[in-house]
Amino acid sequence: MDIDTFYEQNEARRESAEFEFGSEWTDAADNEYELSWVEATGELYLMVEPDAVITEDAFGDFLVLDEPASELTVVIIGKVSSLASLEDQLQGWEDAMLEEGSLSWLYERFPQTT
Repeated sequence: MDIDTFYEQNEARRESAEFEFGSEWTDAADNEYELSWVEATGELYLMVEPDAVITEDAFGDFLVLDEPASELTVVIIGKVSSLASLEDQLQGWEDAMLEEGSLSWLYERFPQTT
């Protein structure tokens, strides 16, 4: 789902504190993800942005163009009841995130259920 839909589906998400756990998580295709936790709902989610569009203005400055919200995809990967529990489950995330294909490390801690 896109980020707007994510927040529209539950207003508690919009009004809650959020904690970020890195923005350099990668999958096997080297796409980058940001990991965040919503305090009010306990939801741990990944957000992936399309490749950033970088352009140069008339003065030679480089600008990163904002992506439309509809292109920011959110995937909920788990629920954790407290920040302390989440920090326990994510111990070592700062180093793990920098490894190639780091989402596999993350999914070992939060296995997907179908």
